[in-house]
Amino acid sequence: MKVGEICTRIVTFATKDMPLVDAAKLMRQHHVGSLIVVEVLAPGLDYKNLSVGEIMSSRLITARDSDDMLGVLRVMRQKGIRRMPVVTESGTLAGIVTLDDLLEILAEQMDDLVDAIAGEQVKEVKDRR
Repeated sequence: MKVGEICTRIVTFATKDMPLVDAAKLMRQHHVGSLIVVEVLAPGLDYKNLSVGEIMSSRLITARDSDDMLGVLRVMRQKGIRRMPVVTESGTLAGIVTLDDLLEILAEQMDDLVDAIAGEQVKEVKDRR
């Protein structure tokens, strides 16, 4: 399954110069655990308070919407991240995928495997009678 099929397409974002308290309010308002930080050029602004840009991760790790779900999960595990922006082939933001999204899909697939095994066991018991 491609990560573009399961990522959340509505993404909450902040600007680097947004005060941290405003970013926290935004996260609470939209019930999200992370924000995508976009760069907006605005010269001459007075940066007196702590801003989003001062605390955000500077090494952005993204997934392409055509990436395989298991490959993205592997990268998230290796990098120790729970959320990853998803971009199109042209680099445009397509959405965000979370570890919870991936685990939900994997759990569904595991349930399907368990059902298949249980079905075989029932068939085998019937065939032995």
